[in-house]
Amino acid sequence: MNSVLRATAVYIFLLLVFRLAGNRSVSQITTFDLILLLIISEAIQQALITDDYSITNAFLLVVTLVGLDIMMSLWKHRSRRVDRILDGVPILVMEDGKIHKDRMDRERIEENDILVAARRNPGLERLDQVKHAILEASGGITIIPKERG
Repeated sequence: MNSVLRATAVYIFLLLVFRLAGNRSVSQITTFDLILLLIISEAIQQALITDDYSITNAFLLVVTLVGLDIMMSLWKHRSRRVDRILDGVPILVMEDGKIHKDRMDRERIEENDILVAARRNPGLERLDQVKHAILEASGGITIIPKERG
């Protein structure tokens, strides 16, 4: 039972930390982010396992963590409010060609991130060709181009 409680506490803690880290960290992972995740996983391992290195404890931890993940997804599915709290909402970072610098700063994205997303659309090369840029809850950036005339 101790392993289940530890796994639950670690799951909730990591969920909060990564939710506070923002949407960008999920979708646009960098080498530094990957290194951080590896270090976190090693640090958290000790909190989960303690002195029980048995395969039974490992299986129990995996089942607990996967079960918690399934429970959270079901909870999000049933409650729009919980879904918004846990996964966030899309944020308009560029509207009618005007950049919302305050929103971009809060989400830690740069104009270059919008340009990278814009270049994925054929024919878009500059910010002045973008009508709207939306930072999705998943962390990706959706670009809506200006009408070509």
